[in-house]
Amino acid sequence: MKYNFKQLWNRAFLFVGPAWSLLVCMIWFSGQLVTISDKIIFLCIVIPGFLVVYSSGYFIEGWHEKKKREQS
Repeated sequence: MKYNFKQLWNRAFLFVGPAWSLLVCMIWFSGQLVTISDKIIFLCIVIPGFLVVYSSGYFIEGWHEKKKREQS
């Protein structure tokens, strides 16, 4: 493999991020979020959700590296 995990993970999110943003914009402008509380709840779920998914990759990498160290 040419690249390490961090490079591959960041490249994956380079493509996933715009697609995620497009989906969020489509939902935002669809008219489904009627009240301001709907919009706030939507943003309070979507933005942290994206960050949790992104940071989980580094948690998984650390867990995998720890497991490899313990086996050797």
